[in-house]
Amino acid sequence: MAVRKDDSGRRWVEMEFLVPGTPEQVWDAIATGPGMGAWFTEASVDEFVGGTVTFHFGDGVTSSGPVTAWEPPVRFGYEEVGWSGEAPPVATEVVVTSRSGDQCVVRMVHSLFTDRDDWDDELESFEGGWPVFFSVLRLYLRHFGGRPAAPVRVMAPCGTDAGRAWADLTAALNLAGANVGERRAAPPGAPALGGDVELIHQDLENRYLVMRLDEPAAGIAVIGVHCMPGAETASISLFLYGDDTADDLPGVAAGQKRTWEAWLPNCVQSLT
Repeated sequence: MAVRKDDSGRRWVEMEFLVPGTPEQVWDAIATGPGMGAWFTEASVDEFVGGTVTFHFGDGVTSSGPVTAWEPPVRFGYEEVGWSGEAPPVATEVVVTSRSGDQCVVRMVHSLFTDRDDWDDELESFEGGWPVFFSVLRLYLRHFGGRPAAPVRVMAPCGTDAGRAWADLTAALNLAGANVGERRAAPPGAPALGGDVELIHQDLENRYLVMRLDEPAAGIAVIGVHCMPGAETASISLFLYGDDTADDLPGVAAGQKRTWEAWLPNCVQSLT
């Protein structure tokens, strides 16, 4: 959907999606730091209007701004300052509406106020970037809701075209030709990765596969190749979930990050 505009100078994109769970369960996942770390990225949230929300994307990259709405379990709003160079702050509003059968509709709107078109492409890109995370959110709420989580994200430039990179990366992980519902496991020499294939997506900009993991731990994996301006990038995102008996979930996640950081660049370099 294209960026919408009105006479006040407001520009916005909006999305709606259905997720399992009660409003309280969905709110905990989308409006708290521990919740967002279970399906999106590490985050911290001051749970009051005037507080601060900060997203930690790794390698020292953060995005933050004030909390503008806090109405549990219905409405959460915040702004991000400096999200794209000299762009004006982008305001985000998330509204949760209950549906029958322990389901909720989540409506997310990103808005900014400007009379310039400079940032329309980036604002519109929000629509393309969120769906994979919404898929992770659904799986998290359905299978792992409320469990402690530790996210892991590793990225590396490909050095070849996205189609070739995707074909070779999936082959190296024994995911080539996978079908939804099929169990796959990585071969010897690759990092431990095993579970059921939940989603496969391919278009000109993004290719990714989502798995519900039983190895190296209970969790969700997103394996992808993304076309970014001037470069193709391979990425591995893991969301690992503990339980009441988990002693060292952060330590497990740190070990997985080291493993993938050593393996992924070597795999990518072999593609050149």
